[in-house]
Amino acid sequence: MTQPNDLDFVSDYWTDAWQRWILTLDVLRRRGNTYLEQSEKNAPHVLTFDFEPVVDGRTLERPVNYVLVRIVPPQGTAIDPAKPPFVVVDPRAGHGPGIGGMKHDSEIGVAMAAGHACYFIGFFPTPEPEQTVEDVCRAEAAFLEEVARRHPEAESKPVVIGNCQAGWQLMMTAAVRPELFGPILLAGSPLSYWAGVRGKNPMRYLGGTLGGTWLTTLAGDMGNGIFDGANLVANFESLNPANTYWEKPHHLYANVDTEAKRFLEFETWWGNPVLLNAREMQWIADNLFVGNKLTAGEIHTSDGIRVDLRNLRSPIIVLCSWGDNITPPQQALGWITDLYAHDDEIVANGQTIVYTLHQSIGHLGIFVSGKVATKEHAEFASCMEMIDLMPPGLYEAVITEVGEDTANPELIYGKYLFSLQARTLDDIRALGNNSEEDTRRFATVARVSEINHGLYCTLAQPVVKALAGLQPAPALRALHPNRLRFAMLSDRNPAMQTVKALAEQVRAARKPVAANNPLHAFEKATSDLINTWWENYRVVRDAMTEAAFLGTYGSPLVQAMVGLGTPGAPAERRINRDLASEAAAVRQQAELERRFEVGGLPEAIVRAVIHVRLPEGRVDERGFAALQALRRAQPANRRLTFGEVKALFRDQYLLLCLDEERAVHAIPKLLPDSEAQRDNAWAAVRDVIAARGELSDEGQRRLERLQRLFGVPDQQAAAE
Repeated sequence: MTQPNDLDFVSDYWTDAWQRWILTLDVLRRRGNTYLEQSEKNAPHVLTFDFEPVVDGRTLERPVNYVLVRIVPPQGTAIDPAKPPFVVVDPRAGHGPGIGGMKHDSEIGVAMAAGHACYFIGFFPTPEPEQTVEDVCRAEAAFLEEVARRHPEAESKPVVIGNCQAGWQLMMTAAVRPELFGPILLAGSPLSYWAGVRGKNPMRYLGGTLGGTWLTTLAGDMGNGIFDGANLVANFESLNPANTYWEKPHHLYANVDTEAKRFLEFETWWGNPVLLNAREMQWIADNLFVGNKLTAGEIHTSDGIRVDLRNLRSPIIVLCSWGDNITPPQQALGWITDLYAHDDEIVANGQTIVYTLHQSIGHLGIFVSGKVATKEHAEFASCMEMIDLMPPGLYEAVITEVGEDTANPELIYGKYLFSLQARTLDDIRALGNNSEEDTRRFATVARVSEINHGLYCTLAQPVVKALAGLQPAPALRALHPNRLRFAMLSDRNPAMQTVKALAEQVRAARKPVAANNPLHAFEKATSDLINTWWENYRVVRDAMTEAAFLGTYGSPLVQAMVGLGTPGAPAERRINRDLASEAAAVRQQAELERRFEVGGLPEAIVRAVIHVRLPEGRVDERGFAALQALRRAQPANRRLTFGEVKALFRDQYLLLCLDEERAVHAIPKLLPDSEAQRDNAWAAVRDVIAARGELSDEGQRRLERLQRLFGVPDQQAAAE
C-alpha cells in the first residue's frame, strides 16, 4: 500500500496556484475582449433590462449625447398607472451608463417591483461638439416633460433618482425647473464640496494639492478639446491603493473558480471610460470641485437665472454612507446647513428633506449593491408617496426589520419597516463640518486656482494646443493606463492565445487545494500583510497630503496674497437672501392666519392625526397605508386627488406649527352637525393612529382630548 508523501501538500498547493494563475489570466483576457467590444459599440451600456428609445438628446435644439429610454417591464411585472413613474439617471463621471439597472435587484428593478413605470437617462460615449453642462440640464428637463406627458393618470410628478454626479446635475435642473419634479433621490451625490472632517476625507484636498484646475485645462488641451473619463477613474482608484493594486486582483486570483462572473460583470462597466468635452469638465472643476459655488448661489444660467437650490419644492431624499470615501456624508448633506441657518427656515421654505446613513457600504455600493437595492432603495420606492406627503421639515429615514412583536405587519411592504424621524440642523452639524479656519483654506484654494488657471491660459495654453494638434488624440487616449491594461491582455495580444488554450486544459483537470493546506494559509497571511502595507501607505500619504494642504493654504501670507488676509473677515459664503421667497412666506403666513376655522371633515381628520403624533416626531408606513386605504375607500367622484391630500397635510401641519392650541381648539368648527358623520370621522382618526400600535402617554392624552372635541361618547370610544 502506497504511503502518502509528507510533502504532498507542497505539490498540491503549487498545482492549485499555477492553475489559478492561468485561470486568472484567462479572466483578464476575457475582460480585455469585453473592453474592446464595448469600445466599438455606438451605445455601450450594462443595462440588463429591455428598453425602448424615447428621446435622443442629439436631436434637441441644443444637442447633447444623452438619451431617454423606457424600461420594458419584465413578464409578470404589474405597473400601476396611478403611481408616479421613476426616472433613473446614471452618473457620467468617467464610466459608461447602465449601473442603475445592471442587476435585477437594482434601482430600476425594485421600482418596477413596487409598481412604478421606469425610465432611464443614459448617454453615448462621445459628447456633442459644443454641449455644456447647462445644455445637459435643459435636455433632462425636456426628458422629464416627455415622461410626464406619457403618464397623465399618475397621481404625482416623476420620481427622479440621481446617482453620484447625476445628483448635482439634477438638483441644478430642478432649481431652474422645479415644476417638473416629484421627489428627488440623491444616491452618493456630492453637493457641498469643501465639507468633510480632518483625517478622513482626503479627496477634497485634491484641488489644492494640484494648484487648482489648470491641470484640468491642460488635460483638455492635450485631448484636442476632449477630456478623457479614464482620468476620473484613475482618481477614484488612487483613493484606495490597497484595493486597486492588491486586494481586488488577489481576491479574483484566490477565488477564480467562483468570482469570475461577478468580476467580469462589474469590469464591463468599470473598464469602459467615456469622454467629456473639455469645457464641461472645466466648468465642473471650476464651479463645483474647487469653487464650491452651487450651494452659495453663485452659479447662473446663460440667460441670467440664478441656480438657487432653495427653489426646489419637491421632497429631497439623500442616501449616503459612512463607508463612502468619494462622497462622505458631510458632502452629501452639508448643503442643508449651507442653505439654511435655522430649522424653521426649512419649514418656511416648504422644503421636505429626508436622509439616511448607511454604516459601511462604499460609494459604488450605494447604487450598485443588490443588498442596498433590496433594502434602502426598495423601501424608498415603496414609500415614495408617503415621503411626498410629508410636511416640510428635516427627517431621517430609519429602516428596521419587521419583528414578531411588530404591530399590524400586514400594513408593511416587504420585510422592513420604514419610518421617518424628525431631525434638526444640529444633527447635520454633528456629522462634522469645517472650522472657520478650514473654510478659509478652501476659499484660498479657489483664489489660487483662478490665478494659476489664468497664468496657464496666458503663458502655456497656445503652445500646448499647437503641440497637441500634431498628435492624434485617440491614439494618446488608447495609451492611457486605464485603457492600455485592458487591451494588452485581450486576444489582440498573440501571447494570450496560449492562455486561452491553457485555461481550457486547466478547467478540465482542475484540482483546488484543500482549505487546511499550510501553504494556502501562508498565502492568506502574506496577502493580509501586503494589504496592510498598502493601507499603511495610504494612511501616511493622506496624512502628509492633509498636512501639506493645511500648512500651505493656512499660511497668512498665501491668504493675503490672494485677497483673503483681512483679519476677522468671514471666509464662509452664505447664499444671498431671496426677497421674493421671503415675501411669499409672509403672504402664506397671513393666508394661514385666516384658515384655522376653514375646511371640513378632511381638514379635521388630518389635523387631529398630526396633532396626536406631533410630539413623537416619528411616522411610519403603517399609518400611511391606513390613510391610503381610507382614501381609496371613498367613491371616485368624492375622493381627493393625491395633490389635494398633499396640500391638505402641508396646510394642516403649518397651522399646527403656527399656533397648535388655536388649531386644535378650532377642530369642532370643522365638523358637521351629523352625529353619524362625526362618528365616522373619529373612526378614521382612530384607525390611522392605531396603525402604529400603542401610543405614548402624551399621545393618549391628546387622543382623549380629541375624542371630546369630536363629540364621541365615552361608551362608544370604549367599544372601539
